[in-house]
Amino acid sequence: MAKTAYKLMFTGQIKRLDAFISSRHEEFSREFSKKLIADGLALVNGKKRKPSHLLKEGDQVTLHLPERAAGPLEFEKLVMYEDSSLLAIAKPAGLCVHPTDSNWERTPRASLLGEETLVSLLFSARPELAAMARLGLVHRLDRDTSGVMLVAKTETARMALMEQFRDRLAKKLYLAAVSGRPAKDTGIIDAPIGRASGFKKIKVWEYGRDAVTEFIVKEKTKKHALLDIRPQTGRTNQIRIHLAYIGHPVIGDKLYGGESAARMLLHSAKITFSHPDTGKRKTISAPMPPEFKKTWEEVKAGE
Repeated sequence: MAKTAYKLMFTGQIKRLDAFISSRHEEFSREFSKKLIADGLALVNGKKRKPSHLLKEGDQVTLHLPERAAGPLEFEKLVMYEDSSLLAIAKPAGLCVHPTDSNWERTPRASLLGEETLVSLLFSARPELAAMARLGLVHRLDRDTSGVMLVAKTETARMALMEQFRDRLAKKLYLAAVSGRPAKDTGIIDAPIGRASGFKKIKVWEYGRDAVTEFIVKEKTKKHALLDIRPQTGRTNQIRIHLAYIGHPVIGDKLYGGESAARMLLHSAKITFSHPDTGKRKTISAPMPPEFKKTWEEVKAGE
């Protein structure tokens, strides 16, 4: 990743290194400054120091700040639809939506440090979104799930889309390839989801939050099935948890007992919502990715 070096000369009374960086760059939180220092991207007189290092008159602080996580052309390949109010992106499997460190919400530039994420791509290709809460994200997908994601470009659109997701007015369709063959070609899984005391993993739990998932079998093989999934609620890992709960875990889902595969076979195929500007219903579709299709064919061939 390309970096640009910025040199700052310290003058005045003794001050901590992290405090000095944050004072010179108001958009940098103290936590972000500490991360720069810990990662060796903020040097004092050419040497790595601790965040608590006390600067003295004449010390030179050099910041090596990342520029772009990826070129805009790479990002543009993910864009399926864009207008003045929103973006629709085809997220590839394996790409995290945002960094695990929540500091990126206060300091979007922090997303450029470490692993590439959808947020870092957005910050690089659409820097104006840095002024938006969470860079306009209104929902998320798991790292290993591919498919459609919506990103708001205005505050009005962000609030309208979030309201639709909250009130279950935005409708989602997923594709999931699972182990085993469901006994019926259609079904509704109604089982609460939560994190029980003493368990790290979210699961079906009688005291959890309500969660409902509908499915239709699209294709059956000897040992597997391809399903259309329509979640009626939006709990974390809901589809994966519910399918594992009924004995048909998603292929490639290591966390919930899915059989081994090149990728997790869960794909956000379609989102239907009311456009925040016109109120008209709009559908964005993402076809089955080539690597999903290839993995599914390999699974069937290996039966």
